[in-house]
Amino acid sequence: MKATIEIPSALLKFTNNHETVEVDGANIQEAFENLFKQFDQLKDHLYDDKGRIRSFINIYVNDEDIRYADNLETPVKNGDIIQIVPSIAGGR
Repeated sequence: MKATIEIPSALLKFTNNHETVEVDGANIQEAFENLFKQFDQLKDHLYDDKGRIRSFINIYVNDEDIRYADNLETPVKNGDIIQIVPSIAGGR
């Protein structure tokens, strides 16, 4: 299945400034594996040393948070939009 991954501005330098990347994959895990084949430096920014999505990274498929679906096993269909959204902390 072809899906489009939206790359946040903080990670554009690792995708040669591509704001979106089309990938194949039946689920999020496969889509990300194919993303990393194109842009291998992204993996360290999205996954921790235990192979899990970093706690401050949120992933959405068509605006649905994968944490409330099947996480990395969340299915991906043709035309789906996968969003990588880093949490932003702030304050005084």
